[in-house]
Amino acid sequence: MSGGRPDPDPGHEQGRSREQGVHTPDRDDPGRPTDPSASGPETPRRGADLARDALAAARAAAAERRAATGGGNGIRKPVRRSGAGLGRPRRRGWSGAGADDRDPQTLGRLASRLSGDRGWAPRLSSGAVFGRWAELVGDEVAEHARPESLRDGVLTVQADSTAWATQLRLLQRQLIGRLAAGLGDGVVTSMRIHGPAAPSWRRGPRHVSGRGPRDTYG
Repeated sequence: MSGGRPDPDPGHEQGRSREQGVHTPDRDDPGRPTDPSASGPETPRRGADLARDALAAARAAAAERRAATGGGNGIRKPVRRSGAGLGRPRRRGWSGAGADDRDPQTLGRLASRLSGDRGWAPRLSSGAVFGRWAELVGDEVAEHARPESLRDGVLTVQADSTAWATQLRLLQRQLIGRLAAGLGDGVVTSMRIHGPAAPSWRRGPRHVSGRGPRDTYG
């Protein structure tokens, strides 16, 4: 006690200091910054959390695609083209179930189309007749007759005898059918068959041509 006043109680002063706002840090205070080192190891994420994150990312990507194609209504936005291609028919991006020009083609079909476009079909047909004659008409006919020319669907054939020329004229329809089966329709439409060449009376390198049949037969 000094000057007639009692000495302040130390315990009373400490209580006043606490009442006047002296704040003691509390561990349970949510506003208090936490020490990462004191919080312990981070809890690993579970599989369900990862699945939810992946689903959310997939939905976001799908929404972006829908917005880019047509605003989410499933309708594609029309593609504006330049003026040069307005008159051309639009081709689909896929061939579909039916036949299409873009489908894979066989080598024979492509060769036939190329030969038709280049004008090679007549020469190729003629070469096929000459090269496959025995295969097309048979060995027996090929032994006694040979092709000479093929023009505009008319096949000229020479037989080695008059009898065989007559026989081939009787078999002409059957021979044309065999040729059509091996070469295709329209390659040979008719046949001109003749026998061996007539004998010639021109003998020697110094012969003199007469004025006509009267000079030979009198």
